[in-house]
Formats: sequence, structure tokens, C-alpha cells
Amino acid sequence: MNFVKKVVEKKIDENVHRQFTRFGKGEYGGRFLLSLWKTKKIKIKSSFEFANDLIALCSDFGNCKVSGIVMSKINLSNIMKEKNIEGNSETKKGGLYYQINIPNQELTGDQLKSLEENSYFTLLDLEGEDFKLKIKKKLPKPGKNEDKIDGKFCQLEIDEKFYPKIKEDLFWDLPDAKKINIKHKLIIESIVMPEGEKDFAKIRELAKRKGKIIREAEIDEQKIIKEYEFEV
Repeated sequence: MNFVKKVVEKKIDENVHRQFTRFGKGEYGGRFLLSLWKTKKIKIKSSFEFANDLIALCSDFGNCKVSGIVMSKINLSNIMKEKNIEGNSETKKGGLYYQINIPNQELTGDQLKSLEENSYFTLLDLEGEDFKLKIKKKLPKPGKNEDKIDGKFCQLEIDEKFYPKIKEDLFWDLPDAKKINIKHKLIIESIVMPEGEKDFAKIRELAKRKGKIIREAEIDEQKIIKEYEFEV
């Protein structure tokens, strides 16, 4: 289930929470970009926030060739050894996370999912029998300028037979269409601080954002706008 759907259905977990930690109070337009173009194949493009969700989605579609980078806040050496995944780890960004370099190899869906579930961001390219996913390897810098948001950070091309699963996971609240373009506006009304915590690093990590998310979809030139409240 992708993180926006979890927000809407109030199934908040750690992966959802971290998508909002970079936002302070205010309004942020044109976020969480997602598009679909359905012809003989399905093409999906998105901003960087959907990287892990697309990896998790593809892990259900069979074995695939994998290469790229996994960023994690924990050392994944033991997990990779247990799952028989090749790769080497190095610490980056002042020790804030590990960067695991994944050389080209074939992984099962279970192996791929274990990487995604334990990562901060899974910046991997995948190529399976009926799907191909390309993800850029450098996360964008945070900022308020919506014109600079890369809606092609992730690009998935996949056989139409997988459409029901894709529809359920990414476009669950919209009618069938050949073309869909979605953007979200975030209105952060307040920051909810954790009670009793005095460690500033922990406060930053645990503080929740409360507000509204406005989901605006253009579907075959028709606009659908939905609004949901959240606390994440």
C-alpha cells in the first residue's frame, strides 16, 4: 500500500511519518507527483517519494535483475547475508545513513522486499520479464519551489496484465482512465510535539504534522479534487 493511501485510510506507520518530517508549518503545492499512461503497456512516473512503494509493488511481480543504491539508517550486512544479497556498504552524510551499493544481480520478490522494508530509500533499477523500473540515484534537496519537483524521478513500464494490482495500490480512489496526473497540496497547520521528550534529536524525529492533504487528479482532462485531514 503506497504512503498516500495509508494517510487517507489513517494507517500511519514509520514509513508514512518520515515522508512528512521535512515539512514545517505552511502550504506546499505540487507534491507527491504521480502519473499513469495506459496504452499497450502501462507507464507510470512519479516524484522520489514513491520510490519505496514502487519497489514494494514490483516485488510482487516475480524475479528481476536489480542494481543501484539502498540508503538505510541501519547496517544491512546481516540481513543481506541472510537473504543472500550481494552488495557493499559505506557510511555517508556524516554517518546519518548507510549507503549500500547493489551490483547487478537477480533477486526474488522476497529478497527485494527485504531490502525495501529495511531501507530509508531504495534507489534501484529493476528489470523483470514484464516490467522495467528506473529510479534516479540522488535524492533531491528539500525546498518549497514546486516547479523544481522532478515528476520523472521514478519511471515504471509494465505489462497491462498487472493493471488491477497497480490500480488498487496507486489509483484506488479514481475511475479507470488512459491518462492520470496526480499532484498533492499539503497544508501543515501545526506541529505536535512528543510529550515528555527532552532530547532535541528525538523531538525532531518524533514530532507529528497535523493538517490537510488535497489530492488533485486530472483524468482524461477531467479534474477530481479530494481533501483529507491527517496527523502523521
